[in-house]
Amino acid sequence: MNKIYLDYVATNPLHPEVFEAMAPYFKEHFGNPLSIYEPGMHAREAIENARECVAALINAKPKEIIFTASGAEANNFAVKGIAYANQSKGKHIIVSKIEHHSILNTARFLEKQGFAVTYLPVDKYGTVNPADVEKAIIKETILVSVIHASPEIGTIQHVEEIGRIAKQKGVIFHTDAVASVGNIPVDVQSLNADLISFAAHQFYGPKGAAALYVKEGTRIVPLIYGGIQEGGRRAGTENVPAIVGMGKAAELAKRDLRKRIEHVKALRDKLVNNALKTDKVLLTGHPDKRLPGHASFVVEYIEGEAMLLLLSAKGVYAASGSACSSKALKASPVLISIGIPAHVAQGSVVFTLGEEITDNDINYFNETFPQIISRLREISPYAKGWEGTEGSACTAQK
Repeated sequence: MNKIYLDYVATNPLHPEVFEAMAPYFKEHFGNPLSIYEPGMHAREAIENARECVAALINAKPKEIIFTASGAEANNFAVKGIAYANQSKGKHIIVSKIEHHSILNTARFLEKQGFAVTYLPVDKYGTVNPADVEKAIIKETILVSVIHASPEIGTIQHVEEIGRIAKQKGVIFHTDAVASVGNIPVDVQSLNADLISFAAHQFYGPKGAAALYVKEGTRIVPLIYGGIQEGGRRAGTENVPAIVGMGKAAELAKRDLRKRIEHVKALRDKLVNNALKTDKVLLTGHPDKRLPGHASFVVEYIEGEAMLLLLSAKGVYAASGSACSSKALKASPVLISIGIPAHVAQGSVVFTLGEEITDNDINYFNETFPQIISRLREISPYAKGWEGTEGSACTAQK
């Protein structure tokens, strides 16, 4: 049986060159980077070399990179750190309705601490209108945080324009770029961002390694207090192997990015074009301005979990909603925000591709997916009499 992994937005396999780079730091070079003797100095040098590679991937300065343990931590650090550092200026924050849970739940936490939060709407493609950002900014606004690209529907936002507006208004701008860094070009200069979150496992690096870009001169309050690691901004003994792995993964991503994009985009388009031939299947997110290896759908009259189970039985591994919410038995807030009815949103499925995926893999998927939809509709009580009905979500969205 074929085994095809189509959930790269959840995590990527570790690149062999990344594993090779990490291996010595588990045993031979195990020193604590704060130690002043040779093993410690060797570990410190490895961290700083990795910092340079990570900075180069997004066109930042090495000293603007703070290593964290995850994208979620980086997002928490950005939102809480900026909020607390600037609360004397104002206590108003702006985020979109389709942010990752690590942003939305942090914003809700801050509301309980006396901050005011504006949740921006999105259009049917999941796009934030920059004009809405400008309208929402008031005198007390201290932070705007809008996701760069949605891991659930793939839409890429007008981050450059949003960042320009925030800069003109004197407001700090953060973007969650976990799904985009290493998968599309990300340049901190052109994005007009003061803070950017990203994670190594999204571009063939290890889990447990991520970073927050903080533009030089931006004041931020640490989440974790203790030692002087990361310039005193994130205490705790560094995970040297993971940081080394992130550095190597960043180096490879910078080198191979164009080739990776061309490869996954061609296969993604082939997958999408075939899936949309099946009735009552709707592509979610923007049809063009989306992550190159990302294809997301809702399928009417079928539960997403049922599709995933049958796909898995056929050796195809995918997701329904984001990795952080796919086990929640409720409609995706992202899909609800783009106007998908709750009962239809339950039929969401997300396929994301990586450089290992082949044309034969997509051919197999294109044979298998319509068969699974047909089988599930045969046994679905909700599908009876759907032919010819008007006003369905798929008809309305197309």
